[in-house]
Amino acid sequence: MEITEYKPEYESAVIRLWEKCELTRPWNNPQLDIERKMKVNPELFLVGLIDGKVVASAMGGYEGHRGWVNYLAVESEYRRQGLAKLMMEAVEERLINMGCPKINVQVRSDNTDALQFYGKIGYNTEERISLGKRLIEDRNTER
Repeated sequence: MEITEYKPEYESAVIRLWEKCELTRPWNNPQLDIERKMKVNPELFLVGLIDGKVVASAMGGYEGHRGWVNYLAVESEYRRQGLAKLMMEAVEERLINMGCPKINVQVRSDNTDALQFYGKIGYNTEERISLGKRLIEDRNTER
């Protein structure tokens, strides 16, 4: 798999991948998520390609204190082959090069596959409560 930075021509394939992996939600507009990402740390938005086809994604971020990863996704037929680990390693390497001391991920509590995956690659569950506040409504759907 070739890991490369996101390019606009990947947009529809990336969004399809996110939809297949059930990462999109009615209150988030994936096109706007991509548009916003391209304004902040675009070099941390990575895609994995096999034969030119988008098969994986990871959207990293860093604000100077902590790194984050969202939208880690791998096409179902390529799962359990180490591609998600490669994507995370690529984001982690870039974050380290930026001086990032720690990375956080948020996983929905019912996503046991993701929790197991992150545990296998060295992530620990931390006792935190995640709070959020919507500042801009992407869609007319209330959460």
